[in-house]
Amino acid sequence: MRYCYLLALPLLVSLSACDSTLKHEEGSDAHGHTTPTAVTIKANKAVLNKRPFSNVTDFEEAKRGLVAQDNSLIIKDQDGKIIWDMPSYDFVDFKGDDGASPDSVNPSLWRQASLNNIHGLFKVSEGIYQLRGYDLANMTIIEGDSGWILVDPLTAKETADKALKFAQKHLGIKPIKAVIYTHSHLDHFGGIEGILANMSDAEQEKLRIIAPEGFMEEATSENIIAGIAMGRRASYMYGRSLARSERGHIGTGLGKGPAFGRFALLSPTEIVSETGTTLDIDGVPFEFQSVPGSEAPAEMTFYLPQHKAFCGAEMLSRNMHNLYTLRGAKVRDANLWSSYIEEAKALFANSDVYFGSHHWPMWGQTNIQAFLSQQSDTYKYIHDQSVRLFNNGYTPNEVAEEVVLPESLNTAFHNQGYYGTVKHNSKAVYQAYLGWYTANPAKLDPLPETQAAKRYMDMMGGVEKVVVKAQIDFDNAANASVEVGTQTYRWLAELLNHAVFAEPKNAQAKRLLAKVYDQLGYQAESAPWRDVYLTGAYELRHGAPEKGIDMAIMEGVLLKTPVENFFDSMAVRLNGPKAEGKKIDIKITFTDLNESYLLSLNNSVLRHKRVTVDTQADATLNLTQPLLVDIITGKAGLKDTLFGDDLSVDGSKLDLINFFSLLDQPKGAFNIVTP
Repeated sequence: MRYCYLLALPLLVSLSACDSTLKHEEGSDAHGHTTPTAVTIKANKAVLNKRPFSNVTDFEEAKRGLVAQDNSLIIKDQDGKIIWDMPSYDFVDFKGDDGASPDSVNPSLWRQASLNNIHGLFKVSEGIYQLRGYDLANMTIIEGDSGWILVDPLTAKETADKALKFAQKHLGIKPIKAVIYTHSHLDHFGGIEGILANMSDAEQEKLRIIAPEGFMEEATSENIIAGIAMGRRASYMYGRSLARSERGHIGTGLGKGPAFGRFALLSPTEIVSETGTTLDIDGVPFEFQSVPGSEAPAEMTFYLPQHKAFCGAEMLSRNMHNLYTLRGAKVRDANLWSSYIEEAKALFANSDVYFGSHHWPMWGQTNIQAFLSQQSDTYKYIHDQSVRLFNNGYTPNEVAEEVVLPESLNTAFHNQGYYGTVKHNSKAVYQAYLGWYTANPAKLDPLPETQAAKRYMDMMGGVEKVVVKAQIDFDNAANASVEVGTQTYRWLAELLNHAVFAEPKNAQAKRLLAKVYDQLGYQAESAPWRDVYLTGAYELRHGAPEKGIDMAIMEGVLLKTPVENFFDSMAVRLNGPKAEGKKIDIKITFTDLNESYLLSLNNSVLRHKRVTVDTQADATLNLTQPLLVDIITGKAGLKDTLFGDDLSVDGSKLDLINFFSLLDQPKGAFNIVTP
């Protein structure tokens, strides 16, 4: 039993599905996804008239400077398990504006997925190279006087190692002088061990690691409180259970997907705390911009004056980003984000080259300035118009329906909702200012979903009658106009969700709702929306996953996580009703850190504080931080360890066991599309 299941990883969640519960319909693929309906085909073809698909500049820029490409780019972990498979996306092949994209994919998203398929080692400009398509993010190489400066060493040890070796094969082997973490998300630092594996001990001792202020706190604490729920939700956002196919996952919009390897974290040696900071890194001058609270809580961009090159980190990307991410996270400040881009536009106006942590570069001052202006104005437009509307009494759903980008912002491909969307970003603005409550009394204390669903179905004559009527509406939607047909699918998703929650074993209701989700997924221009809908359809047909997160992959990050963060996570797992009336003091002493903490349970609340080693408690647990990490990752079971030689207990072992029995052990595999 894993008592200390403390941390979850939203980006990287390992899931396996249950046995199939619904028979596949005729014409469906291997996972049960049904054929596109006539109105979905019509909706997707209509997109061809909304965007300048004949513009091939993005493809030219995405291929520009190609040094070499590995067409069989498959990366495995030490056990031989595939963690990265670019050839699995070979079916994605945009052929221009001739409508050749599959009927089951929005053509605009198909185009973006095709661009993200372009991978390899690229020369961005003299002295700057990028490795793209080895992970969700890019790794950039900047040549210094005596070696290389690496920017963002990818997500996993295996992908970073593979990418670096590929660069060394084609550019020669040079010593690595510095690593820059642009921000605190795992896909930009988790592969550091893959870099260290290619360095001598002497080189590692001299390695400079430069990161923004707050990096370590954010990199180790992000999602530790709500991470288990976020991890489960991330399985929907990134389509983890979906096949790579025309009716499945085709990419994330931001890239292809995250790599599922081994992650680690090496502490920075230098911190950038304010805009205007300059550093000389191996003879290369850098000018930094501090942008905390833009795309990440700790983030920075930088400018290379000798190269006239601007790295926008993830403050900028070739799609609309998330003000609110569907996996769940704190809402980002659209106004602040926009102001940072405006600041960069002025600070780095002489940039001839732009490159970022995702996607492909851009060249030319005029193009770069226009890019920054459109990105900045997009976030500000969404912010301002959302506020205008809710100040006029619009609800979140009404705001999302009303906010539409003006044509000047809605034409460029880099501004489209391949990752974030206008709809859920506008709701994020509402949430940031006003929260969940719409001020309508009916929304103040609604019934939980299952109770409400049963009453809805009863009032409408029962689930069977509702499904019969829903089937008629579904069939009619296929031949309706695009607007009416899509609105019908949206309505049926809401209606049939009630039916499934009222009668979760009703196969007919689940089957029809899955078909509705298929169509909404096929029409989505946003890759996360597509994956969410299609994962919902998959789980309606196959059931929820049996497994949650394999914590072993997080060992390298957990070892750098402050122990107090683990106690915060324990507090939110305390089962309050079970703990009622109990009062226990547990002291945990880390023998390798010479630190002791007192965990006090009272009033069904768990608190912790650092104490002296002689502080009294009902029981004291003496162990090392690595042993705690072994318990968290499942390498060691607490019950067995309590009676072993790897830790010692002073006081009552029974009190210690009783204490840990009060902590929930969430598996991270809860139902989403069924109650």
